[in-house]
Parts: sequence; structure tokens; C-alpha cells
Amino acid sequence: MPENPATIGPYSCGAGRPLLIIAGPCVLEDEALALSIAGRLKQIAEELHVPLIFKASFDKANRTSIDSYRGPGLKAGLAILGCVKESTGVPVTTDIHEPHQAAAAAEVCDLLQIPAFLARQTDLLIAAAKTGRAVNVKKGQFMAPWDMKHVVGKLEAAGCRNILTCERGTFFGYGRLVNDMRAIPQMQALGTPVVFDATHSVQEPGGLGGTTGGNRAMVEPLARAAVAVGTDGLFFETHPEPDNSPSDGANMIPLDRFEAMLRGLLAIRKTVEEFS
Repeated sequence: MPENPATIGPYSCGAGRPLLIIAGPCVLEDEALALSIAGRLKQIAEELHVPLIFKASFDKANRTSIDSYRGPGLKAGLAILGCVKESTGVPVTTDIHEPHQAAAAAEVCDLLQIPAFLARQTDLLIAAAKTGRAVNVKKGQFMAPWDMKHVVGKLEAAGCRNILTCERGTFFGYGRLVNDMRAIPQMQALGTPVVFDATHSVQEPGGLGGTTGGNRAMVEPLARAAVAVGTDGLFFETHPEPDNSPSDGANMIPLDRFEAMLRGLLAIRKTVEEFS
């Protein structure tokens, strides 16, 4: 069985541990912006006494359009993430899309993230597991929660014990996602801590024609529901100016609203813990 709590850098996530927060911009733009966002998130995390992992992608390899911005690439992106980690002391994570990216990403990142569309890619999972880093796998939009047992099994077979699974919505017809909150305890039953991805859960795939749309007004209500159900962690994308972000802006929480939102979620978490 995977370890629960799972160890991610200096943190542990899971049963009896504080609510883990994974947050940052969708895609890396430049070093200055990444440092600015990470610095503010660190301030909030320290004020509220929550463990924080900074997330940003060096490459958005699954953009809707060939013309969409993808990011600075592997080498430049990992250099930025390394700078964030060194400057702020905050652990970092990023997506990997191909097996050859795993080892390089693991040199910088405390947690490797597997995108939902790639959750069943055996070679990618094995490469991530062999790095020795913790691995967070987003449940495919096309997968049932209990099907994640096979994903967990692949990681375990390759030597990974620090495994997180992540709920991020299920296809509901064309261009819509819906969350079944039963997925959280169902995936926890696999032995893994579960992270709820609140921002990708409100995506509307292809909703803006050549780009993905979304409804950020639904991020906080869904996050509240996930905390009430007992999620072990929350994932958010945030940006100082979401509407000017080159990726997923419609889903993002404005950075200046992040602290107030998180305070409310932690109040719910405290109430849940009183009854558990």
C-alpha cells in the first residue's frame, strides 16, 4: 500500500495532517512574475499556518490550439522553478508530459504532477516513480475514481510510495465538467491522500473556441464542498491578473482574493475536524 500520510519534501499530506495547498500560475511566464506570486503565497501560507507547494508548468503540452502559448520549455522553466525554490524556500511542483522529462524535473521539484489526460500512460508513471520523488496523479476526466487503483498500482510497482491522487472533474457531455464529491473518499480508500483541483474542475474544454473557458465563480463553492467531504489537499491556479494570463485565466482565482478564500476554507476544515 502507498504511504498515508505521504511525504512531499518537508511536508506530509494525508490522515491527521494539515490541509496541503498547491498553488501558483497555470504556466510560467517569466522569473519576476513567478517570484512575485510565490512570495505572496508564502506570506499567506505562513500567516495561516498551512503547508504550501508552488506550482507552475514549464510546458502546457495539451493546449487546445497550435497557436496557444505553451511556456518557456523544460530547461528555462526548471531554472525559474529552481529560483523560486531557492529564493522563497517553498517546495515546487510541475507537470511532466514525457518520460524523459521526469529525471530533470525531479532535480528541482519536490513533487511531480501527472496531467489528467496522461494518467494511464504507463511509461510516464514509471519514469516519475523511479525518480524517488512524490507523485501527484490527476484522475483522468474519462476515469472512474476506482479505476485509479491501476494508476496507483503502476507507481507502486515502480517503487513509488508517496502517491497523491487528484480529483479534477469528469466529462459531462461536450464542453462541461462536473464533480462527484464521492470521488474523494473513494480514492482515499485506495490508500492515497487526495487533492481536490478546484480550478481545473470549473474548466469548459474548448469553451472559448480556440482556448479552454471556465467559470471562476464556481471555484470557491467547489473547494468548500471538497473540504467538507474531507479532502487532504487543495489545488488552485492563481494570478495577479487572471484575464491577462496566457493559459486558463477564466478558471483562476485573482491573487488578491486568495487569502480571504483560504481563510474561509480553513474555517470549514476546522469544523470538519471537530466532528471526525
